[in-house]
Amino acid sequence: MYKQEFTTSMATTAMRQPNACAMALALLLVASTALAQDTPREAMHDTAQAPTRDAAREVPLPSRQGPLADTAQDVHREAVVPLTLEQALRLAFDRNPLLAAAQRELEATDAQVLQGSLRPNPELVLQAEDASRVSRTGSAQIDLPIETANKRGARIDAAGRARDVAQVELAALQLRIRTRVTAAFHEVLAAQELLAVAQDSVNLAHRATDIAGKRVTAGKVSPVEETRARVAEAGARLGFAQADSELRNARRRLSSLWGNPSPVFMVAEGTIDQLPGMPGDAELERRLANSPLLLRAERELERRKSLVSVEQSRAVPDFTVSVGMKRRDDTIVRDQLLVGVTVPLPVFNRNQGNLLEALRREDKAREELQAARVSLASDAAQALERVAARRHEAELLKSDVLPGARSAYEAATIGFEYGKFSFLEVLDAQRTLFAAKAQYLTAIAAFHAALAELDSLLGQGGE
Repeated sequence: MYKQEFTTSMATTAMRQPNACAMALALLLVASTALAQDTPREAMHDTAQAPTRDAAREVPLPSRQGPLADTAQDVHREAVVPLTLEQALRLAFDRNPLLAAAQRELEATDAQVLQGSLRPNPELVLQAEDASRVSRTGSAQIDLPIETANKRGARIDAAGRARDVAQVELAALQLRIRTRVTAAFHEVLAAQELLAVAQDSVNLAHRATDIAGKRVTAGKVSPVEETRARVAEAGARLGFAQADSELRNARRRLSSLWGNPSPVFMVAEGTIDQLPGMPGDAELERRLANSPLLLRAERELERRKSLVSVEQSRAVPDFTVSVGMKRRDDTIVRDQLLVGVTVPLPVFNRNQGNLLEALRREDKAREELQAARVSLASDAAQALERVAARRHEAELLKSDVLPGARSAYEAATIGFEYGKFSFLEVLDAQRTLFAAKAQYLTAIAAFHAALAELDSLLGQGGE
């Protein structure tokens, strides 16, 4: 890097007049202090929301308190009583470590706004020439950098845009946590119902085994029928064990969203078969325009534009004002007042590379915004189609398949007790009924998962 400077100095010789020099130094120090304390409104914006700015001046040690600071406290907050969806959401918002990390990032951007508002520090230059008492010369000088081209305002604006990006990312993460908790909670509800269905299957299989044993004792059927019944009962018990294992895993997936790998709650309380309505075209268009993914891309484009302004301001050189005093001890002690201005000459480096990089990154952010619009529209349409398909499947199973399977099973069971149907017919009807119940519960869980995916793309309907 090449830098050329020119210095204009005016020296006034005064016989034993150090007071004027000292006064000039004092005035320059007062002026620099006043400039340093002059903080614009942009830097102090939302001070109540950023309490760490004042604390940053004291350079405190990092806080070790967070969502994982006290695991025992988390366990106590998660009660053993039946867990509702509202309680699960509250636990996740209070204790999720990803949310805590995003909040720390937002606080860090507040510190960037503070740092961007600070002015350059003045410099004290002390020089001494010749150690001889007869010809000794010494000088004291204050150099005060003066920023031009609104560099400070550009820095503050860029830091504020970065804070806007962090705020949008925090809101998007909160939305993702909400949708994940909702989907995981309904998954637990479905697993509980599936476990109940598996328990009913075991009870009915045991009942069928008893009936088959009685008919074999009476000589009405072959012992093979009893063997088949016992095999079916063993299969039902195996299905119950699998359903119980899936319920435990579903509870773990839910509690992990508030940082607890070992869930304390035993039962989730809620109604799983209440399906919310589908969003209309007007609501869908409104939510699409306010999508967190789209807002994130828009804020990033604004941040890139502000960085271009920063690089443009850096192309204009700053200057430095110097005021000092020089004393020369020779036959007569003489004090000299030094006043100077230093200006870099932008002959070679005019910040061309950094400015070009900022412009290209602004173009990149603009293209990414357009890509986000296209991708969001496609993903939202596909997610909406999946929600509609899962809803139709669940409603069809509830209205047509389940009543028919239940009626067929009840008829087959009564007929088997009176000898009208074989055990195989009863077993087929039983399998059909429980398969229909499991399919219905699985469809409901899939519907809530698809709805959570749609909400994560578009945001909550009430926003």
